[in-house]
Amino acid sequence: MEVRVTQTEGVRFSVKARTHELFSDQPAENGGMDTGMTPPELLLGALGSCAAYYAVEYLRTRKLAETGVKVRVTAEKLKQPARLGNFVVTVSCPVPLSDAHNEGLLRAVQHCLIHNTLASPGRILVETPIMQPVPAGS
Repeated sequence: MEVRVTQTEGVRFSVKARTHELFSDQPAENGGMDTGMTPPELLLGALGSCAAYYAVEYLRTRKLAETGVKVRVTAEKLKQPARLGNFVVTVSCPVPLSDAHNEGLLRAVQHCLIHNTLASPGRILVETPIMQPVPAGS
């Protein structure tokens, strides 16, 4: 899996994966133009959309619902070191669920790849290789 991030202007960045592109930016008070979500918002979006996917798959495979899942994700900004923590993922289901299906939905969402990544962080290697000029148009 790979994404490529390129500075486009100031603190605005293009984020490309396969044939898709989105932009990350900062609000005006942080020197940006507010043309995209901030990196922490993108992280919350990744967690929320992953949780939603697992919820939809659970409901769809059991023929409980095909559409209407909503997810809200919140987190607090913590210090020393600066990071996000105390994540809360709230899944809204479009249909009433029995206790058994509610528990099943919860288990399904907890299998989300992003949830597991944040719950059991692995190693992050940051490299600064000798930079080669980037060809125009890359």
